[in-house]
Amino acid sequence: MSELLKLSQQGHTALITIANPPANTWTKESLSQLRDMVLSLNQNKDIYALVITGQGDKFFSAGADLKLFADGDIGVASSMSRVFGEAFETLANFRGVSIAAINGYAMGGGLEVALACDIRIAESQAQMALPEAAVGLLPCAGGTQNLSMLVGEGWAKRMILCGERLKADKALSIGLVEEVVDTGEGLSAALVLAERVANQSPSSVAACKTLIQKHRCGSIDAALPLEREMFVDLFSTQDQREGVNAFLEKRKPNWING
Repeated sequence: MSELLKLSQQGHTALITIANPPANTWTKESLSQLRDMVLSLNQNKDIYALVITGQGDKFFSAGADLKLFADGDIGVASSMSRVFGEAFETLANFRGVSIAAINGYAMGGGLEVALACDIRIAESQAQMALPEAAVGLLPCAGGTQNLSMLVGEGWAKRMILCGERLKADKALSIGLVEEVVDTGEGLSAALVLAERVANQSPSSVAACKTLIQKHRCGSIDAALPLEREMFVDLFSTQDQREGVNAFLEKRKPNWING
């Protein structure tokens, strides 16, 4: 396994660390491995949550290395945009809960990977931006869409069209991140939150996540009947019976993720 991404497990949580110093940039190799890691974790019924963070204390990730695009090679651009999209769309569709522990600068593709997660926790010194237009590019890994959904069209345009960089407190105030913690506390806060996911039925979490994200590609009129249908579908799982009976018996449920 490449040292560009480090994978470990803590309880029911998988931890992925971006480890490509000095700025934890993405490469074609690391993006492909992120995609494959998430696909593999989807098959591991012992994993309920995923936390992604950056190695070191300065960068979460600075995105792609711009040297890749210096000669204007369209083939390289096509290949990189494809693997960026595959990796981050796979992450967005992870069946469990994904949490970005933003421990420093999150720029370009570094912010886009955080946007692909379900929840973002930023350390107080972190800064976030999508500066691609300043170098003649654009966010190609979901940034234009995911940012707009999180913060609204106005702030998305300020960040993308005007190149505005946000500090953690401003990111919190506009809904780009859900929590800000002290420097050095991002990973521990993310892991604590991830542990709480284990109190939930994995089957229910997967179904709820699908429904919450349904608004991205359809109307509420289509989502509401599906919500009822998926509620009934949960009754074919063992976790549904375990959850209800554990509550009635005043004990902690023993989830089997099935």
